[in-house]
Amino acid sequence: MSFSIATSGLNAITEQLNAISNNIANSGTVGFKSGRAEFASLYAGTQALGVGMTGVTESITKGGSITATGNALDLAINGNGFFVVRDGDGTTSYTRAGYFGTDPGGNLINNLGMYLQGYPVDASGKLQVGTVGNLTITSGSIPAKATDSLDFTANLNANAEVPATTPFDPKDSTSFNDTYTTQVYDSLGREHTVNQYFVKTGENSWEVHYYMDDTEIPGSSQAMEFTEQGVLKSPTGITTLTASVPGAEDLSIDLSYTGTTQYGSDFSVSKNKGSGYASGERTGQAIDEDGSVYATFSNGERLLQGQLILANFANPNGLASKDGTTWAQTANSGAPLTGAPGSGLLGSIKAGALEQSNVDMTSELVGLMSAQRNYQANTKVISTNDNMMNALFQAV
Repeated sequence: MSFSIATSGLNAITEQLNAISNNIANSGTVGFKSGRAEFASLYAGTQALGVGMTGVTESITKGGSITATGNALDLAINGNGFFVVRDGDGTTSYTRAGYFGTDPGGNLINNLGMYLQGYPVDASGKLQVGTVGNLTITSGSIPAKATDSLDFTANLNANAEVPATTPFDPKDSTSFNDTYTTQVYDSLGREHTVNQYFVKTGENSWEVHYYMDDTEIPGSSQAMEFTEQGVLKSPTGITTLTASVPGAEDLSIDLSYTGTTQYGSDFSVSKNKGSGYASGERTGQAIDEDGSVYATFSNGERLLQGQLILANFANPNGLASKDGTTWAQTANSGAPLTGAPGSGLLGSIKAGALEQSNVDMTSELVGLMSAQRNYQANTKVISTNDNMMNALFQAV
């Protein structure tokens, strides 16, 4: 019986050494999760039969260190969750290994050729939350877009005096109090300048004159009124500026002064955000912390291409390992809970970085030495038992 018990120990320790060797070999594998051999005593009733290995448990929930790489499509998860990937046959897997790139069709794929899953966008660029599919980054150029809106927020100085020079003349700085210049684009992507001239006309009242390319925009002069608390009283809606542009469509810009104030401090602009841009060529891609995927262009614009999703499980340790860096759903893991990065208990995305293996080399080497001693002890049992049997046979 001692022979069989010691032999079971040798078999179990051999499996343990295999697990430790696999951990050490993959200490540099991105997204790898270390495994630990689990043992159990074997009995037949009250009769001891030795030891057996019940399986290798992976430390799936233990994260590895995050290392910067500089590659925009290398992704790491800071917190809980798994990337959702799908192969060409439609089989879904889950991984923490963030090696991603693009195939010839612009699809985001990992180093195993599996497609990264997320929320796509429709033809108008609107995110289709709830619809999960392959994420694709479009190639080519982006056409010019005419400026059609402008959000402008400023503070007008309540201490300003009514200009002594009248009437208003944009070439005479003594006829207005403040001015501000904004760049806008026509339908051909050409730049134009819109100048706003602010003229104080009385207590809590102002007038704004609009010029484009140093030419007055006809009928665009506008009165502004503030309350005694410095809050904008009028206009409260949208002011539409319409200007003719040779060779291009007429510009029609919806201007909003929401948030503009009049306090006793210098003129300042806190917000000046307009739509529109010149045409541009795609120069790359970028992924934000919330998983939003953008194509970047030479004109400085970014176009939303989709949003990757993360998945988590009630029991992540119940996932079935495929290759040490990808896992499959099982009954023990439960159904995946998916969502955008940063929502619920899901972690955020760190672009230009990778999560390294969570293997602790010190622990693995200590475990290796312990397993070797246990192996030697079991071989000693077999050797001693053999000597005892030889002595018994010789005595007979």
